[in-house]
Amino acid sequence: MLHFLGQYLTLNEIAVAAMFLTFIWMLFRGIPVAMALVGVSLIFVILSQILLDPFRADFKDVIEFDRIGLEYNRLLALSGRLFGNIVNNPVLVALPMFIYMGLMLDQSGVAQRMMHAMQKLFGSLRGGLSLTVLLIGIILAASTGVIGASVTLLGVMALPAMMAQNYSKPIATGTIASAGTLGILIPPSIMLVIMSDQLAISLGDLFMGALFPGLILGALYIVFIVVYGFISPASMPAPEKSGKVGMEEVKEVLLAVVPPMFLILLVLGSIFVGVATPTEASGLGALGATLLALVNRKLDWKVFREVARSTLNTAGYITGIFLAANFFAFVLRRYGGDEIVQHLVLSAFDNPYLTIAFILFIVFCLGFLLDWIEITIIIMPLMLPIIQGLELAVPGFDQVRDPQVVWFAILVAVTLQTSFLTPPVGFALFYLKGVCPPGVNLGHIYKGIIPFVVLQLLGLFIVFEFPALTTWLPAMAYGE
Repeated sequence: MLHFLGQYLTLNEIAVAAMFLTFIWMLFRGIPVAMALVGVSLIFVILSQILLDPFRADFKDVIEFDRIGLEYNRLLALSGRLFGNIVNNPVLVALPMFIYMGLMLDQSGVAQRMMHAMQKLFGSLRGGLSLTVLLIGIILAASTGVIGASVTLLGVMALPAMMAQNYSKPIATGTIASAGTLGILIPPSIMLVIMSDQLAISLGDLFMGALFPGLILGALYIVFIVVYGFISPASMPAPEKSGKVGMEEVKEVLLAVVPPMFLILLVLGSIFVGVATPTEASGLGALGATLLALVNRKLDWKVFREVARSTLNTAGYITGIFLAANFFAFVLRRYGGDEIVQHLVLSAFDNPYLTIAFILFIVFCLGFLLDWIEITIIIMPLMLPIIQGLELAVPGFDQVRDPQVVWFAILVAVTLQTSFLTPPVGFALFYLKGVCPPGVNLGHIYKGIIPFVVLQLLGLFIVFEFPALTTWLPAMAYGE
């Protein structure tokens, strides 16, 4: 078998492919992601010592093999890499702060108040509940960024009302799932925090660069709902009885929307004007969310303890995968995986834009199987040298450092939006299914997300065609 494979592949290439396939096999066996990453890494460390050395001697005339995976004594270098580059990284301090901010807002009653007020304002319109969900989803995205909290909250608040108004089950569930996932793209986003670390670029540039693409995606959703309401009025019927909308309803909406919008301006505005770094702004956001909960009389010891515990669990989960994925990437590089992957990608197309499209297609396909955390931590560093070496006409407006890397990061972020909605690993689908009333099943949810995945791909095309959408705002924010 090795003689046969050796005619086409080097032993390095066989080992790299085997690492990825073994990892995916472990995931389908139900092994937790962090355990699977560490397990595969240790297996191939042992494999390099016990098996590959004899193969290298016996098949040196058949198989080209110029690296072993990892020697045991080299594992000592890994601790310095993990604790020096990850645990002590000031950018990653923002991660638990933004998680805390989102969870505290979830408990503050802000979203419930917005839903109640906007239902009065838009509820009399055809598709008004869908528009309400999307608008609240955009606001929650810019103030929380925690997908599980947003999808669950919108599902609990909006889905019963939509069912009572005889909305189509697919359109209702699709609207909620897609609106809840906007938080992973619209800043402040924990995905962008990790991308900033993995690509060694400014977190402020990523936050500013993601703002327009995120709003474009939200706008596409809103246009779709309005158009779909005219095409298929039976899918989103207007209520039989609707109250008159007056200044009292407008005032209620303003009182509900202004506090979270002020918090958004506090966080993103402080970054935009240069008053605070993104890490410092995350602390302002956490403090602001706590004060909002206090003002709304939703803050007590029980709530604070639950938010703190959930923050610790979520941040610990992400950090565990972070450390395990870095271990996996460390072993993969010892097998020459970075060079193999880069050669594979660069040899596919001569046109640099087709190369970018090919990478995005790979990320899109991986989104069906892997979570965004693994894709971001494992794939992004492998792609970085490729992106830096391509000749791309991405405007930096003489202010943005590495504009094509910023553009690429936002393209990947938009692509990873689809990973939350595509089965079998679409987490938003399962968050929503957990709070669905009887009669709504996964089939309805799967059918409902199809047009929104298409809209996400349309948004990706727009950002791909117009790179300035991702670089103009950072240039204006941080320009002299």
